[in-house]
Amino acid sequence: MYTRMIADILKSEKLVDQTILVNNQTDGGGEVGRRRVSQEKNDGHLLLTFNSGDLSPMVKNTTLRMDGFKPVAVLAIDRQILLKGNKTKYKDFAEAIEAAKGGTQVVIGGSKGDDIATYNKMLNSIGVTEAQMPYLMYDSTSDAQTALLGGHVEFCISKPAAAMQYIESKDVTPVVALATERFGSTLKDVPLLSEIGSYEDVESPVWRGVVASKSMPDEAVKFWSETLKKVSESEAWQKNYIEKNLLTPKYMNYEEATKYMNDYQTSVLAESK
Repeated sequence: MYTRMIADILKSEKLVDQTILVNNQTDGGGEVGRRRVSQEKNDGHLLLTFNSGDLSPMVKNTTLRMDGFKPVAVLAIDRQILLKGNKTKYKDFAEAIEAAKGGTQVVIGGSKGDDIATYNKMLNSIGVTEAQMPYLMYDSTSDAQTALLGGHVEFCISKPAAAMQYIESKDVTPVVALATERFGSTLKDVPLLSEIGSYEDVESPVWRGVVASKSMPDEAVKFWSETLKKVSESEAWQKNYIEKNLLTPKYMNYEEATKYMNDYQTSVLAESK
């Protein structure tokens, strides 16, 4: 959806004259596509949509690193929210924290990657241990949500857009915004951690960006960075992507994106040691 939305706006807003082709290369968890782009020579037209969910397994499981690419832009940030289900026995998360500190296990569900990072930060903030508030890891967010609906976990970490159908049907209730500022729109009343107790707010932002081959000419990188800024400013992007998916709009040009992605890589490598 992310890639297709960019392509559609490039065309509809007439930001480029060339035909835009979207080639989904998902083999190997996206590794085939990443390696192909990293090895491309002197191409000013081949771009790769790239996010933190791509970078983490790339640096942990392969030899590819950010020096194989030239970051072009960051376009949006996604964050997590904590949900309770109708079978959750706690009225809110503050009550669950007290129960955990009092000796009752409170089970949190979630998927891999960013959810785990957010969970670990949350535990540090609220001052409980993994034994007091264990984490059940599922293959996908939808599996974790199913567990919440069935009462197999007390709370679930999810991205807002992935949970909206259940929030709207009132099968789940958002109880904490795992972010450093509140969400907007329909989630504007969901409190931060700092608003339910004397805790630090936490977040593990899931950024969504674009990179190119390390051999892309600098003038081409600059062109695409400026063009993607126009994409991020378009009404179609704001309404049909940012607002629809409850994302945080965040544009970074190629220089800012380069520092941001490399800093993120450094943090991932440090955590994996």
